[in-house]
Amino acid sequence: MTPQERYKKIKQHLKEENPVLLDVISSYEALDKTARSMGLLTPEESYTSNISWWPLISILGTFSAGKSTFINEYVGQKVQTSGNQAVDDKFTVICYGNNEKVTTLPGLALDADPRFPFYNISEEVSKVDENEGNRVNRYLQLKTVNSDRIKGKILIDSPGFDADSQRDAVLRITNHIIEMSDLVLIFFDARHPEPGAMRDTLEHLVGKTLEHRDADKILYILNQIDTTAKEDNLEDVMGAWQRALSQKGLISGNFFAIYSEEAMNPIEDQAVAERLKRKRDEDLARIMEKMEGVKIERAYRISKALEDFAKEIVNNKLPKLQKALGQWGRRVMVADIVLIILLAGGSAALFMLKLLPSAPGTLLGVVAADIVLFLMFHFKIRSWVASSLINKWQKIDPAIAKAIENRTKWYRPILNIYSSGWSKRAKERLEKVIEKSRESIRKLNDQFVSPAGSVPKDEQTV
Repeated sequence: MTPQERYKKIKQHLKEENPVLLDVISSYEALDKTARSMGLLTPEESYTSNISWWPLISILGTFSAGKSTFINEYVGQKVQTSGNQAVDDKFTVICYGNNEKVTTLPGLALDADPRFPFYNISEEVSKVDENEGNRVNRYLQLKTVNSDRIKGKILIDSPGFDADSQRDAVLRITNHIIEMSDLVLIFFDARHPEPGAMRDTLEHLVGKTLEHRDADKILYILNQIDTTAKEDNLEDVMGAWQRALSQKGLISGNFFAIYSEEAMNPIEDQAVAERLKRKRDEDLARIMEKMEGVKIERAYRISKALEDFAKEIVNNKLPKLQKALGQWGRRVMVADIVLIILLAGGSAALFMLKLLPSAPGTLLGVVAADIVLFLMFHFKIRSWVASSLINKWQKIDPAIAKAIENRTKWYRPILNIYSSGWSKRAKERLEKVIEKSRESIRKLNDQFVSPAGSVPKDEQTV
């Protein structure tokens, strides 16, 4: 699917979902065009593939942490199989469907559809193992369910997490969905009150997620707290988990404790039962509020992501690219000067030693030969210097490596590198994109905010 086809498909989706965001697509097109001119994107790539265009809630967690039970109760139907053992090793994308029965589709349905967060995920998996990209069905499946609770949003249920046994492809997909999601619920099992034994799992599920700039979208949920009723030690169990999370850097209040009323164990002590239920109801209400608010969050996140992408280029990519191209240009020019001196000196020596006749025709022939040799070595040198820089940046930032390759093609003059024209024009276009992003956020605000207390025209009564 070309970027143009992708733009068209997303516009059709937004026309029904949130027309206010239609203008944002044009801004993404402008961003892509500028990034391509700089070489940061190939003609087949687009920044629109780096975000999900449907509100996305990801549910991660350890084995038997109650994720499937939570999803089934939220949706109101049995979508996922639950149990004490690992029952599914695939990422399951759950969205609304018209069929009365739950319908399961293969992972290829997700890999080929740009509206889903796993569009072209096979390419990401192939970066880990080139053979695995063709086996995307091993990792993904799509389920559609007729439930009003998930209209206009997507749920993703992950396989039970165990850092010691996860394949690299699964870890890469996990990181991908955390990055793409509007809300991430990470479940832990209160029946295992020794979080220290899960150090590696906590490192990946908690430590890694805190590196994201929007870490507030991540909720940590201690599930099945009804198992603490017998010892009446809920506070002790929660304290142990909170200390373990704080050691990984979690200091925010996004920590909740719940249980399933349908799957709970009977609690004989009525006072304990009421206390646990009160805690559960309060925390569950807050979680549901977050889940129901993802549509609004998604609209703002799409607009903000546009600004973030543009700022990343202006503040990070562009300076690095200019520095790398400057190094390339200086090295090639120094090599060219040395080459000219060697060729001119060698030719002069041939005439001085009378190894060549000093006839005008001979002189012209030598000059022509020197020019041919200079051009031949010049293009070999500039290609070699560019390759060394590309290899270096490939490990640091592949986008910069791509841009260096694009900006050092044989037909691009070296002197153009030292002209601020191309970078100045790119920066101006990116600043326009940033302003468009802010304008779209203002339009979104107009849907919900009216500081002056005015009533929208479509709500005014005659």
